[in-house]
Amino acid sequence: MFFKSNLFKLGIGILLGVIVFLIPRPEGTQYKITGDAGQKLYAQVSDSFELQPAKRGGYVLKSKQPGAADANGIYLKEQIAAAGLADVSVDYVDGLSPKAKRFLALLVFLIFMFVVEPIPLEITAILIGVGLVVMGVSGVEGAWAPYMHPVVLFIMCCLIFAIALDRSGLTKRLGYFIIRKAGTSVTRFTFIISIGLGWASGFMHDAAACAVGLVTMLPMMRAAGIEPHTKTAKFMMLSLPFACSAGGMGTLVGGGRNMVAAAFLKEFTGLEITFFEWIMYAMPMALVTVPAAVFMVYLVYRPDPNLRLPELDEELGPLTRTEIVTLIIVGLTFLTWLTKGVHGIHYSITGMLGVAVLTVTGCLKWEDINDNLEWGTALFIFGGGISLGLAMGYSGAGEYFANLFFPVVQGTGWLGLFIGVGIFGAIVTNAMANVAAAALILPIVIPMAQMEGVDPTVLALCLGMACSFAMLLVIGCPPNAIAYSYRYFKSVDLTKLGVVVMPVLLTILVIMAMIWWNILGLV
Repeated sequence: MFFKSNLFKLGIGILLGVIVFLIPRPEGTQYKITGDAGQKLYAQVSDSFELQPAKRGGYVLKSKQPGAADANGIYLKEQIAAAGLADVSVDYVDGLSPKAKRFLALLVFLIFMFVVEPIPLEITAILIGVGLVVMGVSGVEGAWAPYMHPVVLFIMCCLIFAIALDRSGLTKRLGYFIIRKAGTSVTRFTFIISIGLGWASGFMHDAAACAVGLVTMLPMMRAAGIEPHTKTAKFMMLSLPFACSAGGMGTLVGGGRNMVAAAFLKEFTGLEITFFEWIMYAMPMALVTVPAAVFMVYLVYRPDPNLRLPELDEELGPLTRTEIVTLIIVGLTFLTWLTKGVHGIHYSITGMLGVAVLTVTGCLKWEDINDNLEWGTALFIFGGGISLGLAMGYSGAGEYFANLFFPVVQGTGWLGLFIGVGIFGAIVTNAMANVAAAALILPIVIPMAQMEGVDPTVLALCLGMACSFAMLLVIGCPPNAIAYSYRYFKSVDLTKLGVVVMPVLLTILVIMAMIWWNILGLV
């Protein structure tokens, strides 16, 4: 039937983008001027604009007669060109710039494509770079460079380590160990491995924990005859990424968003959250939300109780040389990730060094990597997601929505700000890297917290933790993309689940913050 065809879905996606493109653009009333130290532009347009202070550099012009022909952004740019002020730029403070609007039209089209999947997600992800250039949102280099972002290389490291652990036999041992403890129950096996690695993801990074869990789980699923796209397959393959994402909030090193939140808090306020303080404030939430996430997946995708994992009576014997060497190399690499705050070397550098050592010692061959690595997932899907997220920031679309959204919760105290920041962060981080989401939102909400008399530490913690719930799109976070790469579920399956799980986990986060942080005296 034509209405169910991929061509029809593609047409709907394009139509949605065109509709957004044609909707009138909110011009706003304020414009930030940078690069004009002598305020020459203001001297020229002072009849139509009044001067306002800017939060960070430059100055703001507020229109005296909104809607007038000589009181909009285009008029200001014309005056800049006429005066020859080459280095002066105009940004829309409470309005939507033409570039941001073009970006939103593209974003709506791409999100629809990611959810309904009329073409392979890898091709949709390639269209991100193409679309950003065609729509004039980014230059060629700016659009393609994020496809080889350091985070993309880090994901590749995690996937390669999972391949190495699988080839050495260590994941087989882990699977045997869990089955001997849990029996052959699919449900018990999934709960144990997902919750265990979910809690561990705070210390070994959520992407790495998810990758290790998946390669342990897959042989068991194949042996049990669990087919892709069944409820059992979705339960098993979606429990791990959701648990690992939630667990990543537990420590400062569990995910880049935590580090960014702490760093921005110190830069803007001088307040510092230490490693142990973050654990004290956030780990209880991780301990609760991880099993809650797995339980929610269980409720949505109930596994078939008749399916049983194989009984494993085989004795594996002592660890082999390859297993020991692999374990040492991967363990030392994880140690360098945990101590990044001390040595400052990026995860991708130490990770790729570990990959090189694995091949030099013979634990892994290049053919193993080339034949088993999901190149399309890391390079295109996640790289494209980063490119899209960065564009949301520099196009001005992200700041526009932040300025539109946060005044709604202004004046509602710490709890209102916490809920508002949490919801906004959890939604925005689905369309951009959670590190970028934290970097975009914090500079906007920290001054608001200070004006409200709220400790900014509360919002920094909230944002770092809420950005762990990127559960709506495959591109939302690395665990989602890694799990999707095995093709046991469709993109829309993850979105349907995320719509249910994300609000529940956010609610748990708010309730626990009200109780636990009150006991600690933080709020």
